[in-house]
Amino acid sequence: MKLSYVWFILSFARSCYGVKLLEANPDVKRLYDDLLSNYNRLIRPVTNVSDILTVRLGLKLSQLMEVNLKNQVMTTNLWVEQKWFDYKLQWNPDDYGGLEMLYVPSEHIWLPDIVLYNNWDGNYEVTLMTKATLKYTGEVNWKPPAIYKSSCEINVEYFPFDEQTCFMKFGSWTYNGAQVDLKHMDQLPGSSLVHVGIDLSEFYLSVEWDILEVPATRNEEYYPCCPEPFSDITFKLTMRRKTLFYTVNLIIPCVGLTFLTVLVFYLPSDSGEK
Repeated sequence: MKLSYVWFILSFARSCYGVKLLEANPDVKRLYDDLLSNYNRLIRPVTNVSDILTVRLGLKLSQLMEVNLKNQVMTTNLWVEQKWFDYKLQWNPDDYGGLEMLYVPSEHIWLPDIVLYNNWDGNYEVTLMTKATLKYTGEVNWKPPAIYKSSCEINVEYFPFDEQTCFMKFGSWTYNGAQVDLKHMDQLPGSSLVHVGIDLSEFYLSVEWDILEVPATRNEEYYPCCPEPFSDITFKLTMRRKTLFYTVNLIIPCVGLTFLTVLVFYLPSDSGEK
């Protein structure tokens, strides 16, 4: 609750800043009006209806909040980084005082409906609509924060020396692969695997888990609804439990009690200590 309140305050502050910036800079206001006055955010930004729009997707993990063994749920705090090209949002910087970048509310432009397929609590989409960054070339960058609860099969057979692997599957809910081609932000041509698929540069270390590997894979799947394939990016998060706490508070006391119990049988039967 507190985290959501903080995000709301930050979003409100940025919105106020954006309004003041538009009022103070006539070039920014004129560009904003020229780009969005007749813009239809419901239409996929392609010049031909048969064209494929490429959307790049990446995750930046901020915090591994919880791994719930009972409910088989992993809770993560991350940024969902998305990038695509919108030909309707291009301009010549010379016509607008050399302006090469513009921040706009994401509610005013077309957005790819990227959702977490294997969500646990029903929150498929990003809920905090932060601003998007527009470049004069038509490139759109959108990096909203999100807290996701994803279903994860957890095996505690080797607890507390266990390793767990959880997946997060992202894809477009509406557009098939012939309309939106979803690719990883760092995906190379001819390859569907990205070995470091999640950015950990802003990751707050977990007190319970060590992150071992975070690859990502692009897949294409067919569903009964449609003849065309749907592309998705599946992020794999492998983690190992930190055992120091359980070793000190569980294993060592149990071993010590077992040793003392066995030692009792070596005492003479008439010993008072026994």
